Amino acid sequence: MAAGVPTVWMGMLRALDAEPHRWELSELDRLIVGGAAVPRSMFEGFDRHGLTVVQAWGMTETAPLGAVCRLPSRLDEAERDEQYGFRARQGVASPFVDIRARDDNGEMIAWDDAAMGELEVRGPWVAAGYHGGRGADSFTAEGSFKTGDVVRIDPHGCVWICDRSKDLVKSGGEWISSVDLENHLMSHPAVAQAAVIAVPDERWGERPLAVVSLQTGYGASADELRQHLAKEFAKWQLPDRFEFVEAIPCTATGKFKRSELRNLFTQPERNPT
Repeated sequence: MAAGVPTVWMGMLRALDAEPHRWELSELDRLIVGGAAVPRSMFEGFDRHGLTVVQAWGMTETAPLGAVCRLPSRLDEAERDEQYGFRARQGVASPFVDIRARDDNGEMIAWDDAAMGELEVRGPWVAAGYHGGRGADSFTAEGSFKTGDVVRIDPHGCVWICDRSKDLVKSGGEWISSVDLENHLMSHPAVAQAAVIAVPDERWGERPLAVVSLQTGYGASADELRQHLAKEFAKWQLPDRFEFVEAIPCTATGKFKRSELRNLFTQPERNPT
């Protein structure tokens, strides 16, 4: 077993695809991937090499594991699309970890896989406060940690993270999930990495902007990528702008530096692509 964030495994997958017979993989069984949402293309890619990607969710405050997604036996004979759809979820809570989610009005959401709310977690190894009492608004009165992740929860308790609350794009009063857009962009064969950020818009408040890094030797235009997204998303959800970069800046742990992208691409003098 090996573990890492998606950006690490994307690089590994590109290496395997380029030289599929170079490495001996018989002793490697599964890859635990967390830190950001895993795109379907990664599941499919490692399946081709006989390696199983298992998505897990956690945070520093959950020390670090909070949920794991394994395909349940009820889906053993399901169509591949349904199986991949389930594997892309963040999973069910680990033993002894309690989960719930609240909507904008502070009400608990139903576990119907439709209602959305901010995920709260509590458990023996989940932080109940920060040193010195700082960040008290991140915890409820009974010690549950407010994660900042906006989720849906299905009737079996399996979590689907729609976005980080700070990364949702609020356009004309409607929410657009940057995670969903990113995952579908990365299913395009020419796309190596994709990050979607909210940029100010005079009419709609915010609009999505897609920052894309292409695979070596591949090409794709903004119109081509927009058409790719249009197969799954409504027209009003599609990014107005696409910016192409050599590589998307990442943190030391391999997560996209969205703050740096916002600083770079929200400057008024830039022209939309």
